[in-house]
Amino acid sequence: MRNSIFIIFLGITSLVFSQQNDPKDLEREAREDVREGNKLYNELKFEEAEIAYKKALDKNPNYAKASYNLANAIYQKNKNKEAVFQYNLAEKIAPNKMSKAEIFHNMGNSFMKEKQYDKAVDAYKNSMRNNSKDDETRYNLALAQKLLEDQQNKDNKDNKDNKDNKDNKDNKDNKDDKNKDKKDKEGGDKDKDQDKGKDKEDDKGDPKNQDQKPRPNQLSPEQMKQLLEAMNNEENKTQKKVNAQKEKGQKIKQEKDW
Repeated sequence: MRNSIFIIFLGITSLVFSQQNDPKDLEREAREDVREGNKLYNELKFEEAEIAYKKALDKNPNYAKASYNLANAIYQKNKNKEAVFQYNLAEKIAPNKMSKAEIFHNMGNSFMKEKQYDKAVDAYKNSMRNNSKDDETRYNLALAQKLLEDQQNKDNKDNKDNKDNKDNKDNKDNKDDKNKDKKDKEGGDKDKDQDKGKDKEDDKGDPKNQDQKPRPNQLSPEQMKQLLEAMNNEENKTQKKVNAQKEKGQKIKQEKDW
């Protein structure tokens, strides 16, 4: 007796479970979710509308209207990258060319918001391929092409200006290096001439001083004087080089207003 009741109970459970998962019932519930989503969408409650459309897709993943409307709700929330992703999904299950045209049109609008004008142009062209009579899409395509051209011209100008600035800077650095080398060379030649002049003066000095010989390892007063002068000259040259290197290392970056 108990076994018979158990079998009947299982049969009733299976029947209820099968009724709950009836594809027709799921489609009907999905349509109700879409209607609810449309109501919320018209009330500008895009967050709630998105949830309703997602519920419909959970019950019927191939529900084209739910997929398209979900993309529109995401678009209205300014989540453009997510909207593009969802539009791509919707396009794959779109039932006809008119639906595809609307999807590509809105996809182009998403790219326009992101200033991705090249992708917007492609999207609008795809929309026109599916519906060549849509004047709004034709206008948006022309606008996207104009903005793309302006963007490319600006990028080219920026690149040219940056290149010119770099060339001018390199030329200035090369000129500074040449001037520095010339000054160092002139300073070296001048020091040599001064040393030669001092040597001649020493040779013409007092005979007594010429005859006087310093003791081993001991410099004469004149040699001490010359050594000190040479050390001072060398120290001045070194300091000039250090200062020149510091000035060269300080680069000024000019920012431009675009």
